[in-house]
Amino acid sequence: MKFAIPTIALAVCGLCATVTGPLARAADAPKTAAAAKDDNQWPALPADKTIHQSIELDGKTLSYEATVGKIPVRDPKGKVIAEVVYTAYVVPSKTIRPVTFAFNGGPGASSVFLNMGAIGPKRVGFGVQGDSPSDFQVTDNPSTWLDMTDLVFIDPVGTGFSRAEEAPAKARKDFYSTEADIRYLSRVVYDWLVQNGRLASPKYVIGESYGGYRAPRIALQLQTRVGVGVSGVVMVSPYLDPAAIGDEDALSPLPWMIDLPSMAAGNFERHGDLTAAKVEEVEHYVRTEFVTDLLKGRSDPAALQRIDAKVSEYTGLDPALVARMDGRVDVETYLREVHRADHEIGSVYDSNVTEYDPFPGAASNRNGDPLLNMVIAPTTSAMVDFITRQVGWKTDAHYETLSYAVNSAWDRGDTDDRPVSDLRKAIANDPKMAVLIAHGYDDLSCPFFTSRLVIDQMPDFGVRNRVHLALFPGGHMFYARPASDAAFKAAARPMYLRD
Repeated sequence: MKFAIPTIALAVCGLCATVTGPLARAADAPKTAAAAKDDNQWPALPADKTIHQSIELDGKTLSYEATVGKIPVRDPKGKVIAEVVYTAYVVPSKTIRPVTFAFNGGPGASSVFLNMGAIGPKRVGFGVQGDSPSDFQVTDNPSTWLDMTDLVFIDPVGTGFSRAEEAPAKARKDFYSTEADIRYLSRVVYDWLVQNGRLASPKYVIGESYGGYRAPRIALQLQTRVGVGVSGVVMVSPYLDPAAIGDEDALSPLPWMIDLPSMAAGNFERHGDLTAAKVEEVEHYVRTEFVTDLLKGRSDPAALQRIDAKVSEYTGLDPALVARMDGRVDVETYLREVHRADHEIGSVYDSNVTEYDPFPGAASNRNGDPLLNMVIAPTTSAMVDFITRQVGWKTDAHYETLSYAVNSAWDRGDTDDRPVSDLRKAIANDPKMAVLIAHGYDDLSCPFFTSRLVIDQMPDFGVRNRVHLALFPGGHMFYARPASDAAFKAAARPMYLRD
């Protein structure tokens, strides 16, 4: 998920989102693993542990091995400076099966969301209106990708049970920066492949939110530096091209263009009228009349009136409010105002996931993001129960589902379009590499229209047949809705069947 870069928007995605979430502030966070280790408080992590499980899929029993293990990260002299914990699901087979490596975002998010929400063999209910933090159930996932590919979920250093084995300042340099992150995680993928004898397998990378920033960059790093080809990349609600988009204070019309289709989709869904055709109508308006009228500004009062009328119609907001904002409705205002009559606040990750506003008289939301508020408890409890009780991988460490400490320590370097340029390079390097970019209509942290524009501006070197954009009902974690999760798997299936 995007915990996301622009503010911990938990590279819940980025472009846009400002950090809203349940992570503890850095000042209030528990000691980092490295700091605790220096005080001799951290026991060694357990040895790898494997159990046998099975799942019923399409009337057939699929047996698999579930492993919780760790991979050491070493410095140039061979000293272990971190241990990365992973959860792998492997179907024993006499044939060569594909293997998919999964990353979530943040920076500072563990892989539990893709694991127990989207493509793993087990799922826990979260991220849908009505889900409760105090009541969770783990069930078999009918939309697991395990029948198509083995799965390896990787928790970056500082998330899950993964931890640095060096002082905090050194850990920040080695792990909590954009470039270092790509280098060491690519090496972790390579090490897992070598340790498990899987270099001959077709290899895929999937990343959500800031993980969607990672995925194409890891693919290129594997291709050109590590020496591992990648058959396909899947980006889920990805954080793409923040530099080109800019922000709401910039002259560029892009921020307003990108948000409006997702705002409209949320409004359509609230009225039971969400269709691809209606969203495409908004996309067409945004590309044409909206952007030209926006750029005319106050030089053409009629243009402003047209914008106000259309934005009000598409978003469902009060025309007077839209007029006061000159048709430029920011995400926070939209989420507050569209639910104000019900005394609720919408989530930046899914505008139709709401909770009651505990401070309805406040000028802004004072209770974090509704969706994040509801997902931390069930996902953490479900993941820890699986690892420690079912698999039997016992540790006293705390599982960091979302780490504010990691996010606040992150060195983002120069803001640029590295995921987009690296994606172009990776596609150009390998004429067989396929790409799927998946979004939920209602996501305002990483709006789908960003990816639409990015794809449309890519060179036509086979992209038309190899890069696909798929949209589903829901938000940042659209897969939390069972029907959208099933449709997501159907969209990815052709990528795997070709192998």
